[in-house]
Amino acid sequence: MNISLKQMRYALAVSRTGHFGRAAEACAVSQPALSQQILALEALCGTPLFDRLRSGIRLTPFGREFVGLAAGVIERAETLDAFVLGHAGQPDRPLRFGLIPTVAPYLLPEIFPALTAGLPGLDFTISENRTDALIAGLGDGSLDVVLIGTEAPAGGPRLVSRPLFDDPFVLATSSIEPTAAPVSLASLAPERILLLDEGHCFRDQTIAACRLDSDPAGRTFAATSLSTIVEFVANGQGVTLLPAIALRKEATDPRIAIHDLVSPGAGRRLSLVWREATPFGKTFEKIAEVIKGTRPATAT
Repeated sequence: MNISLKQMRYALAVSRTGHFGRAAEACAVSQPALSQQILALEALCGTPLFDRLRSGIRLTPFGREFVGLAAGVIERAETLDAFVLGHAGQPDRPLRFGLIPTVAPYLLPEIFPALTAGLPGLDFTISENRTDALIAGLGDGSLDVVLIGTEAPAGGPRLVSRPLFDDPFVLATSSIEPTAAPVSLASLAPERILLLDEGHCFRDQTIAACRLDSDPAGRTFAATSLSTIVEFVANGQGVTLLPAIALRKEATDPRIAIHDLVSPGAGRRLSLVWREATPFGKTFEKIAEVIKGTRPATAT
């Protein structure tokens, strides 16, 4: 019995997520099915690929070498598959589209109807993850195109990045706090600024904009979503920056007040990113144009 592409994809997903359940979800299979394939793969290899720890999953030394080689095999297989499927420039399978969590819930309701109307016959599967995981998904072929809040990072596979639009930041405070707008970022008390947990690019952008220590002493709060942060702000437990595209969803609570920032302010540029080695480049360019055309009024 030979090692299958499916087994390699499952191993890469476990390596990327560090969790069998999340890997199974990313691969759209049940956890028992994925675990069974990983066990079969380890039996073929004659050694474990992963250490099963109470704190999570960790690659063994053999596993690190295996996933490095498997990633190259999957990338070549995906390129060949895309070449065969993409002779007309458009895949005949669902396009695997990844977005970061600080974009997906705010932009998808606007862009998804426009994409399905503007690109008839093209289906999508949507996944949400942090920037590093999305870029890794492009590298191992589990994703076709991603929407992130930064430029495409250097290193890894050669990527194409198309800027979509700028997404300025605003300050959210409790409505009972006296705040004169526009607000200078330098005037904010660092200990009151609420952040997302580590790994979110929006956290890093907030830290840079507010010139915070990347690991401030005594900072214990770290949320997994902007909605959680906004609830704390509404209760007067701090302030936060919000991207403008989130305001229609996150700033409806009357307990929240939104304030512009003193120029030049802060913000991010949303980008659509895909692998350079793809036959679907023209389709991705069309997707970028559709998204630009549905740009929210709050973006620039």
